[in-house]
Amino acid sequence: GPDSHGSGAHEHGAGMELLAKCLNASGLPVEAVVFKGGWPKEPSALAGAAAIAVFSDGGGGHPIIPHLAEVDALAGKGVGIGFIHYAVEVPVGEAGDRLVDWTGGYYETWWSVNPHWKANFVKFPDHPIARGVKPFEIEDEFYFNMRFSGFVTPVLEAVPPDDVRNRGDDAHGGNSYVRSRKGQSEILLWCRERRDGGRGFGFTGGHFHRNWGDENFRKSVLNALAWIAKVEVPAGGVPSTVTPADLDVSKK
Repeated sequence: GPDSHGSGAHEHGAGMELLAKCLNASGLPVEAVVFKGGWPKEPSALAGAAAIAVFSDGGGGHPIIPHLAEVDALAGKGVGIGFIHYAVEVPVGEAGDRLVDWTGGYYETWWSVNPHWKANFVKFPDHPIARGVKPFEIEDEFYFNMRFSGFVTPVLEAVPPDDVRNRGDDAHGGNSYVRSRKGQSEILLWCRERRDGGRGFGFTGGHFHRNWGDENFRKSVLNALAWIAKVEVPAGGVPSTVTPADLDVSKK
């Protein structure tokens, strides 16, 4: 999707280009292609794709909404589907139902919340997406309290500080259920293997472009992208190197 929020935040194009560069230099049997600025204009752009990932603004203007049937048909053929940061949010109804089908969960307004906080990741599951990921701590706009189907594997979990649960009731700020869960761990990256054989993931971080410079933050998403494409994730995770130039968006 188009960039938004000013320099350094919601850098959708630069973020996807960085992730694609890492994947294409990893030595894995992948070809990552980026379509910037919105949905691909070429009708056949997604033909033959093993996986599709969306990093964009969400809500009612989510770029996938006019293409739900198209993506659902691809998912039915086993194509992997992933969403990063604001792209996990779509309206309640058909779009929300599709994201639940494809990935296991989504951001539902008046239920999920979107505070900025520092998450401390200390434990990881025995899952390919967690390979090579070591404990780390990082600040981001980590959404939580997603609307899950109940059939997901949590990959990144952390306990939000109490103060981020105490925001007033509104579509994105807080609600009584969120406040009742003080001290509880929340799922920030999840995945699902579907009955059709396809795979999906959702990741609520990604607000700050600079966070792609953190090896473990980056590795979690690179692993997820490889996994939904049914590429074997190496024992140490997808290898990657990010330079200061990759994180510099000042000359875009």
